[in-house]
Amino acid sequence: MPHHSATEISSDRRGSSPLHSSGRVLVAVVVAVLIILAMYAVYQASSLPGPVTTGVPSSFTVDGKTFRFTYTATNEAQREAGLMNKKVDNGTTMLFAFPNFGYWQFWMYDTNTSLDMIWVNATGSAARVVYVVTSAPPCYDAAACARYTPAAEANYVIEAKAGFASANGIVVGTTIELG
Repeated sequence: MPHHSATEISSDRRGSSPLHSSGRVLVAVVVAVLIILAMYAVYQASSLPGPVTTGVPSSFTVDGKTFRFTYTATNEAQREAGLMNKKVDNGTTMLFAFPNFGYWQFWMYDTNTSLDMIWVNATGSAARVVYVVTSAPPCYDAAACARYTPAAEANYVIEAKAGFASANGIVVGTTIELG
């Protein structure tokens, strides 16, 4: 029977050193982190709304008054840009159109004035206001900007200069006709 020394026996046991075990743990952690990051990327990509490809309103009527949209955003790039760096006056209105109903969150980054934001739930030309934020102030530090999330799902959001909603009697429940 062959005789082995203690050092020969331990060198025959592969994978039992603490260094080798911690290497396996490190590889497992890296793989897990990569899987989580990949899943998050897929989630983010799937949560972005696609473009609106059906007819988009060019105006809206509330309480007998008709307003034409100055700007319309129907895809992600246009929605991200919004009214950033655009001149906004009392007649400026912007329609954000989404391909489906959702809790679409907005912020006021790089706008030049306070705005009213009006979330609208529409089927065809009949629409109802489901959420309103009035006089949301501009912000210039993206990390510190307030985020505005509606309490109900909407497929359109209208932005206008602060005071527009009040001047036109727009509150939650107001009926709007889209044209």
